[in-house]
Amino acid sequence: MIKISEKLNVLFIITDQQRADHLGCAGNPVLKTPNLDALAKDGVRFTRFYCSNPMCMPNRATLFTGLYPSLHGVRCNGINLNTGIPTFTQTLHNAGYHTASMGKIHLSWSAPGYSRKNKSPECSNDWLYKPKSKRPKIPIPYYGLDEVELVIAHGDAVSGHYLDWLEEKTKGTGIVEALKARSLRAFEKIYYDTPLTKDLYQTTYVTERTIAFLKRFSEDKYGDKPFFMHCSYPDPHHPVCPPAPYRDMYKPEKINLPPAFNESLEDHEMLGPALKNPVISRLVLRKSTEEEIRKFLAYSYGSISMIDHGVGQILASLKSLGLENNTMVIFTSDHGDLGGDYKLLLKGPAHYQGILNIPLIWKLPGVTKKGTVTDSLASTIDISTTILSLLNIDKKLYPPEMQGHDLTPILKDPEAKVRDHVIIEEDEELPMMKKGRDTNIRLRTLITETHRITISQGYEDFGEIIDLINDPNEVNNLWYDDNSKELRFKLLNKLTQELLNLQSRLPKKQALT
Repeated sequence: MIKISEKLNVLFIITDQQRADHLGCAGNPVLKTPNLDALAKDGVRFTRFYCSNPMCMPNRATLFTGLYPSLHGVRCNGINLNTGIPTFTQTLHNAGYHTASMGKIHLSWSAPGYSRKNKSPECSNDWLYKPKSKRPKIPIPYYGLDEVELVIAHGDAVSGHYLDWLEEKTKGTGIVEALKARSLRAFEKIYYDTPLTKDLYQTTYVTERTIAFLKRFSEDKYGDKPFFMHCSYPDPHHPVCPPAPYRDMYKPEKINLPPAFNESLEDHEMLGPALKNPVISRLVLRKSTEEEIRKFLAYSYGSISMIDHGVGQILASLKSLGLENNTMVIFTSDHGDLGGDYKLLLKGPAHYQGILNIPLIWKLPGVTKKGTVTDSLASTIDISTTILSLLNIDKKLYPPEMQGHDLTPILKDPEAKVRDHVIIEEDEELPMMKKGRDTNIRLRTLITETHRITISQGYEDFGEIIDLINDPNEVNNLWYDDNSKELRFKLLNKLTQELLNLQSRLPKKQALT
């Protein structure tokens, strides 16, 4: 039996809005990610790893709590995770770990304008428009994190501790003031050129601060505590604006368009009307030209290659500091991107593989076999349970009702299976036009080894059943197929049973009546 050290450290690296196939080791013929490819060669790469919700805040809250959004309450972006809900980082803190985060967290956001109390420290406006002495202070521990340095915004928008760092680096240049002035407007774009050099860009900040933490740890600044490091890059989420030389690393005309580029969702019963008459056209389900898609992907690839370089620097520091052999390394993303599928970009209430299927690479010295690839199903909700299990944390310390599966059997044997399906929730993210009135869409999806079924609130006679093996572009809906009635019944029944299983069992019954 493999024994795992009680002093094992955890380096958890996460990006924002990166598809599973946006890695060199995943077969992308254009994108260069040599350091992440090397990490995959040293560990296990999951090909069928899915987010639990395809939006930032809900899926990140699921990562921290081990609960589905319908239980932890962050149903969509713009709902703060209640600080009373236990997190696995709080469990690690209680178990003697020093827990730290460098970069994006996104478990809370701006409080309403009329609110004067309990404003989130992740409120970007409070960082941008208040004097330095009155900028937000992070309440420690913050969702179980003992040490926090924030990057809040995307692209070259400045906020959080990154703003403090950049001000020190660029005194007297006027760069920060110019970036502040356009921060909110920039988010409406999907790509542009940044005036920042690579040494001043937020990816470099996250890398630099993570390495600084590792150096402090190696100098025994935290006593004999092991560490959990949440290293979180805000890229390649739009707007993508990688600095030179990454901006010019990929030529748009050399980009391979995705296989589903020439497919269309214009006749989709639910999505079609919204695509023809979009309520929000810039930020979700963006209809794009081939030229725009190529440019977006070229810049997105540049952003990913810059992250890859940073990951390489961090892993090199782990090795040089003597921490490599007792540190678990995990790499993932919070959700994907349509990336040109169906001539669409970004994300939204469309449960296609480009949005749902995300990277997961897991390296654990003494457990994972080098160069292993697994097709076993897994989900973001499984990560926290697996980390606690691998660290031999007493289950009495676990957050109550964690809903994830332990992936340890797969890490030891890529042929192992710990689940035969994954569930994806999505609520209220995009107002959709339905029968002349605005509705906020709610979707539930079940993915099995072979099929996907998606149902949508308010569409009683419509659903999606996709054969993922024979229809990888997901364009042939079997919902109405007379030959698929039995399949439809089985998948609907399975989805119904699983949704019942996900309901909370708290509070526990304490008396007979």
